[in-house]
Amino acid sequence: MFCNQCEQTAKGFACELAGVCGKNEEVAALQDALIHALQGIAFYAKEWQKHGIVDSQLDVFVLKGIFTTLTNVDFDPARLSAMVREAVRWRDQLKASIRQHGAMVEFKHASTTFEPASDDAGLVEQGRALQLIQSLDANEDIRSMKQILLYGIKGISAYAEHAAKFGETDPVVTQFIYDALVALGTDGLGIEDCVPVALKAGEVNLRAMELLDAGNTGRYGHPVPTAVQLGHRKNKCILITGHDLINLETLLRQTEGKGIDVYTHGEMLPCHAYPELKKYPHFYGHFGTAWQNQRIEFGAFPGPILFTTNCIQKPAPHYADRVFTTNLVGWPGIKHVEENDFSSVVEMALQMDGFTDDSDKGTVTTGFARNAVLGVADKVIDAVKAGAIKHFFLVGGCDGAKSGRDYYTQFVKQTPKDSIVLTLACGKFRFFKEDLGDIGGIPRLLDIGQCNDAYSAIQIAVALSKAFDCGVNDLPLSMVLSWYEQKAVSILLTLLYLGIKNIRLGPSLPAFITPNVLNFLIETYNIQPITTPEADLEAILSE
Repeated sequence: MFCNQCEQTAKGFACELAGVCGKNEEVAALQDALIHALQGIAFYAKEWQKHGIVDSQLDVFVLKGIFTTLTNVDFDPARLSAMVREAVRWRDQLKASIRQHGAMVEFKHASTTFEPASDDAGLVEQGRALQLIQSLDANEDIRSMKQILLYGIKGISAYAEHAAKFGETDPVVTQFIYDALVALGTDGLGIEDCVPVALKAGEVNLRAMELLDAGNTGRYGHPVPTAVQLGHRKNKCILITGHDLINLETLLRQTEGKGIDVYTHGEMLPCHAYPELKKYPHFYGHFGTAWQNQRIEFGAFPGPILFTTNCIQKPAPHYADRVFTTNLVGWPGIKHVEENDFSSVVEMALQMDGFTDDSDKGTVTTGFARNAVLGVADKVIDAVKAGAIKHFFLVGGCDGAKSGRDYYTQFVKQTPKDSIVLTLACGKFRFFKEDLGDIGGIPRLLDIGQCNDAYSAIQIAVALSKAFDCGVNDLPLSMVLSWYEQKAVSILLTLLYLGIKNIRLGPSLPAFITPNVLNFLIETYNIQPITTPEADLEAILSE
């Protein structure tokens, strides 16, 4: 296997024997075969659309297929194999449909004629033989740019798939994904060809996040600042983790009146701030924060656990029997439940003891999305003009187990008292309980929400730039970001598309970025690796 799509890749180069995430060679090969099969769909889908034919079911299947290959989403070989075969069936249907319209189109790319082996062992061998990453291009710099594009569309697909569940879709998104899959299989490209496509990925990701934001806020209202319990109370309980608000709503409805409290974990924390979710009295608190401690925390939780999306490693065996996953998430031996029926999770919660005591561990406040922040924009602007607020820091992104992420805790703790720290995504769990105080009643630490709420952060930055009649790069705003998986890549591409410069990125730079591509990013956008909190703060505040 060869996989370097996440920040924790082995030796800073690539996972070649087994993934640090737990992915084995069999799963890696099947994921590569799936991407290859989806490329075959893309070639014919682009041709299909020339005849004005669009199939929303196909679009959603492709989004799910790409999303499935994200880090820590699906490590179940049987499910991956089935998806590869379904992709080939879709491709062949497209071929037949195009021919019915009088077009006899053939393509040279191997994905358009790929036929999966009759058994799964043979399919795994086919996936290995593809050498998907190495085959992207013989030139390492072009291969690097194509990897950036591939990982970017993986992030886009995650957001677009969630948005589609709300009925929020845009053909611009899926059209670009088809274009990108075809571009990955196109030879003879130069960097000058790849850069516009990568920036287009950033533009499309902004649209995907906007669609998801519209779905979330349209159904549940705009988040409002909300104090969330970190302790627990005596009662039966269920823990839900991931990113999917619809699954959370379903769980809340199906546990209503049953004497079960629902707790969030990780990126589900901001869900407590949505008015239509807050109304459930048994939606109680947040349990578990740091990615690297999740096995300990989950093991300490006295109820069943429901995984709804990615970013979670395979559960430890000693409590895996009470873990459930929804359709898109998978590991061998873990129970799957339909996304509209969590009755088996509820039944297990009723059988287990749950919490047998009360514990007060204080609260944290979330819900500072764009409406909440812009609702007090006049106070923020006045505070800046008066000199009470002199700088804004956006410190957020992914969390992970690899050493070096304590940097973000130390950075936030050392930010000046006349500064505001905006944060989002699971990276905030390194410091989300820090008491930084406030400035004129405005908390110094503002939790904007999930990773996709980078859309809210961008809207806040744009609003501030308009208020001060300057560009975003001219604001006293610094971005210090952490990354782990592919959604972070898509968000970074969005920031670059918007022309935002001087981003500091860590804890290490992506292994798939070559020195020449890195130099391009430095020269064009002044992207910088993090160093030490002290040195970076001194440099930022002296700029």
